[in-house]
Amino acid sequence: MQEQETQQKKQWHDKYYKLLLLIPIALFLFSFIYMGIFYSNNHDFIYKDISLTGGTSVTIYEKISSAELEQEISGQLEDVDTREIYSLFTGEQKAIEIKTRSSTQEVKQVLEKSLGYELKDGINSDFQFTGSSLSENFYNQLLVAILFAFIFMAIVVFIIFRTAIPSTAVIIAAFADILMTLVLVNILGIKMSSAGIIAFLMLIGYSVDTDILLTTRLLKRREGSLNSRIFGAFKTGTTMTLTSIVAVGVALIIVKSFSSVLTQIFTILVIGLVFDLLNTWITNVSILKWYVEKKK
Repeated sequence: MQEQETQQKKQWHDKYYKLLLLIPIALFLFSFIYMGIFYSNNHDFIYKDISLTGGTSVTIYEKISSAELEQEISGQLEDVDTREIYSLFTGEQKAIEIKTRSSTQEVKQVLEKSLGYELKDGINSDFQFTGSSLSENFYNQLLVAILFAFIFMAIVVFIIFRTAIPSTAVIIAAFADILMTLVLVNILGIKMSSAGIIAFLMLIGYSVDTDILLTTRLLKRREGSLNSRIFGAFKTGTTMTLTSIVAVGVALIIVKSFSSVLTQIFTILVIGLVFDLLNTWITNVSILKWYVEKKK
């Protein structure tokens, strides 16, 4: 009975795998159009936080409502963003973090006027300022790092498989993961920090991992039918990806209340891994299956 159900699934996939390819193609086209509109409106590919634009970050060690404080000072400071920080073990609020593009002196004056007491750096608060030129240089260096990482990844893939279409399919799937993740991050209004850019570097490795597994099973192994090799790779690959999603998801829940850096990294990884399931097991599978059947 189980063997018959498996056979029916394989027959269904043989019949509809080319149609399934329309789903990622539609998402891919939407992502390109969205990013084109986004860039024309914002003159950049992401929303940046102060680590990439320059500005002041203040941590105040008091129980303060972030919503009320943000509402009170947003008209006096430039591009204000606040978040409450909680203890991991007790769940009690320990501090509040304020980020803004305004200068440190201006931020200090506005906050002291709003709170009604003096903020002493290193005692009841911490102030950090990042210059705009330094942030811009750092941002450009991170973009170059991502570009080189992607180029070297593509070179390694071509060396491993030495065939144009399968190698290109791996690269397309990895690029689609990054593009679709970037689009959803922008739709959610997440302001990207340097940690977020690094998360995209990590995502390249995660994305290519399952694609190489799939391509190796289909092209370099001969035992079993084509569908058997696809479903074998599917079981292994989805187990790997789902395990990573669960692990990163649990870590995201734990760190969300006290670390904005780790929260952003894990959020981007979870989104990227979900898109990786789509682009590996629909996009890449369909292209490779089409290619292998044509070669036969």
